[in-house]
Amino acid sequence: MSDPRSVPDVDRAAASRKAIAARRARAALKRDVATRVITPQELLRRAEADPASPAGTMRVTEFLTAIPAIGAGKRDRILAELAISPVKRVGGLGARQRVALKDFLDQRLPEPQARSGLSRLIVLAGPTAVGKGTVADRIRTDHPEIHLSVSATTRAPRPGEIDGVHYRFVDDAEFDRLIAAGELLEHATVHNRYRYGTPRGPIDAALADGRTVLLEIDLQGARQVREAEPSATLVFLLPPSWDELVQRLVGRGTEDEEERARRLRTAKVELASQSEFDYRVVNADVATAARQVVESVQAPARP
Repeated sequence: MSDPRSVPDVDRAAASRKAIAARRARAALKRDVATRVITPQELLRRAEADPASPAGTMRVTEFLTAIPAIGAGKRDRILAELAISPVKRVGGLGARQRVALKDFLDQRLPEPQARSGLSRLIVLAGPTAVGKGTVADRIRTDHPEIHLSVSATTRAPRPGEIDGVHYRFVDDAEFDRLIAAGELLEHATVHNRYRYGTPRGPIDAALADGRTVLLEIDLQGARQVREAEPSATLVFLLPPSWDELVQRLVGRGTEDEEERARRLRTAKVELASQSEFDYRVVNADVATAARQVVESVQAPARP
């Protein structure tokens, strides 16, 4: 039997780096579950597909306590009810245990399911810095037949934004006039600062012409559209991970530290609401995300 002390320092250092990287990857996954960037069921699927992955090597105790509203006491009761040992790793669950755990999650935290039927009115929403505008611009480029609604907003233009293309930039008086005249399909105050709204006229005209219309709006607006137009198809845009969302918000440099903190608090609330949507699309690559948004509303209706 070899003496562990004989292992070369370089090998020990490499093993240590690998272990640290694995712990960080599992910690990032737990943040993604806690902030609802991914569903617990998605982590289960990843663990089953690759038991050696960060999802697969996560202990089932860590997995459960990453889920909002599950503390240590409730975790232990769940494991006892499902006859799962607390020392088990998610990728090491037996077939029966995996099914029992999935059934438990589906009953208490069901994943969103697309409704039957399609609508030519598509709503694209998601948390701050997820890239809604970039994906919408790509759809505009790749699918000129789709009418992209231009929202009105009281905030100032960001560098590169063009009035009438990216937004209609208006002052508070004009925004009040639009509301009073009934010219907005939906409107809301976002991040407790600026107002955004969707002009109704261009949408009605495009739909009357038989065109598909895409609205790129916030969560409050999406809910108003669903109430006003129940047939609308709602698509939720997700970041690849919570850490990536934070980096995107910091990297664009358009908000100060206080505003970033406010937006991240709002993002956690928005991510928790994704089950209200018909489809979810992960924006890891803009071209792919844009294609998946369009494909999601072109898919055959469910029976």
